[in-house]
Amino acid sequence: MIWVGCEISKERVDHVLQCPRGAKSPEDFIYKHRKALESEHVSAHLHEWIDLIFGHKQRGPAAVEALNVFYYCTYEGAVDLDAITDEKERKAVEGMISNFGQTPCQLLKEPHPVRLSLEEAERRTSRLDSCPLTVFKHLTELKSFFIEGISDNVPLIKAVVPKNQSHSFMTQGSPDIMVTVSQNCLLGTHGWLPYDKNISNYFTFIKDPTVAHPKTQRVLAGPLAPGVELAAGLFVVSHDGRLLFSGGHWDNSLRVTSLLKGKTVGQHIRHMDIVTCLATDHCGIHLISGSRDTTCMVWQVLQQGGAPVGLCPKPVQVLYGHTDEVLSVSISTELDMAVSGSRDGTVIIHTVRRGQYMRCLRPPCDSSLPLSILHLAVSWEGHLLVHTCLEGKASLKDKNALHLYSVNGKHLASEPLQEQVTDMSVSQEYVVLGSEQGYLSIRDLYSLSLCAAPLAMRVPVRCVSVTKEQSHVLVGLDDGKLIVVGVGKPAEMRPGQLIGRKLWGSSSRRLTQISAGETEYHQGGGGDQHGD
Repeated sequence: MIWVGCEISKERVDHVLQCPRGAKSPEDFIYKHRKALESEHVSAHLHEWIDLIFGHKQRGPAAVEALNVFYYCTYEGAVDLDAITDEKERKAVEGMISNFGQTPCQLLKEPHPVRLSLEEAERRTSRLDSCPLTVFKHLTELKSFFIEGISDNVPLIKAVVPKNQSHSFMTQGSPDIMVTVSQNCLLGTHGWLPYDKNISNYFTFIKDPTVAHPKTQRVLAGPLAPGVELAAGLFVVSHDGRLLFSGGHWDNSLRVTSLLKGKTVGQHIRHMDIVTCLATDHCGIHLISGSRDTTCMVWQVLQQGGAPVGLCPKPVQVLYGHTDEVLSVSISTELDMAVSGSRDGTVIIHTVRRGQYMRCLRPPCDSSLPLSILHLAVSWEGHLLVHTCLEGKASLKDKNALHLYSVNGKHLASEPLQEQVTDMSVSQEYVVLGSEQGYLSIRDLYSLSLCAAPLAMRVPVRCVSVTKEQSHVLVGLDDGKLIVVGVGKPAEMRPGQLIGRKLWGSSSRRLTQISAGETEYHQGGGGDQHGD
C-alpha cells in the first residue's frame, strides 16, 4: 500500500487510485479504460497524437502552430555533449536535459494518415474472398452443423484445430489439421478450412480416411489406468498438430504420440500416481501436468526447426501444495503463471520460470460439502476462470459455479450454474461451456453472464474448442457426432463461381470425402439426423 500525503488537509490517503464515477472498482476502471482506448473516438484521433509525438508536428512551423515546442536541449541532436569542454557547462546542460526530459526521435516528416473507422474496416474486410466471420460478433446468428462417421456411438472427447499451424509457400491455401480423439482412443487428423466467399457453405471438412477402416485406424497405445474417465483435459495437441500429449496411463506416464504414425515417441514417468490433467501455453513452449499424487510438473517442449518433437526428459519444475489429487491445470508462460486446481477445493498459483509459490485461492462456497476445482483457464490478459463443483450433491441447484479472479488473485465475480460443466474454453473476452445436459453456452468473461441463449445439442457435450480464427466452435458429443457452430449467414454464390475449393495435394478420392456444412443440426427434439 502506498501512502500519499494530501497537501491541503494533511490527511493520509490509502488508495492511489480514486475511482471516478461510473467505475465500480479499480478492475472495472481498467476494463472500461481499455475499452475507451479502443473506441472509435480514440481511433479517429490517433493520427493527431502520432503527428505531435513522432511526426511532422514535433518540430518546425507545424510544431509552433500546434503549441508543441519544448526547451531546445530536449530535442535529439540539438546538443553535442562531447563537444562541450567546460565541465561545469557540460553538467549544467546534462542537468537541464535530465530535468526537462527528452523528446522522442522524429520518425515521420509527413502527416500520418487517418485510421479507418470500424465501419470502413468491416466494409473493406467484407470484400475479401477469404474472411471468416467471427462467432463472437454474431452471437444471435449462430447455426449448428454436424459431421458423422468419426466415431459413431463412441463419445468424441477431443476436437481441436491447433492455433499455430504453419504452411509453406507451396501449401498456402491447403487445409489445416483438425485433431479428434474418441473415448475408444481412436485418433483422427482431418482437413479443415473455415468459411470463405469462394464457396457457398460454412466450412470445409475433409474426413481422415483412416478412421473408417480397422486396418488403418490409429489408436492411442494402452492400456489406460483402471477407473480413469477419459475427458478433454487428459489430452493436449501440439501447436502444429503433429503430436499428442496424453495422461491417464496405467504406468503413471505422460506420453507423446505421433499423430501421423499413431505411435508412441516419448514416455515420461515422473509422477508417483496417475496423470489426471494436462495443459499447454499459447505458444507451445511449456506443458503442465497434474496428478493424483497431488503434485504438478512443468515440462519444456523440445523444438527442432521450430516444430515440437517431444518433451525434455526431466520436468522444469515440480510444484507442491495440494492435499488431494489435482483435477485441473492451466499455464501461461507469457504471464509466468502455472495454475492448478484440486479436489481439496484450492487453486494454487506458482511461477513457471522459478516454480515459486505465489498464492492459494479458495473459491467462495456456503456448503459444508467438499468442493472440487474441475476446470481452469487463464485468459490472455491474466484473468483466472475457475469452475467449481460440490461433490456429493444430488441436485444441480447451487452445485456448479464459475468464479473470476484477477491476475493478482482478487475475486472479481461469481455466477451459479444450473448445468454440470463438462468442458470449458476461454477465447478473447468470452467463455465457452459445454454441459452434461447437452447445452453449449457462451458467457462474457468479465460479468460471467450469458451472451445469448444456450444452443441445445440434445445429448451430453464432451468437449468444446474455438478455432484459431474464432470462426467456429467445435463441439464433441456423447454419441460421437462432431458439431460445428458458425455464423449462419454465408455469402450467396456469384455467377460463374466454382462450388469447390482448390485443395493443394488432395486427390480426387479424398475430395469426395468433403463435408461442406450443408447438414444443419436442429436443436431440441425431433427425428433422426443424417450426415453427408
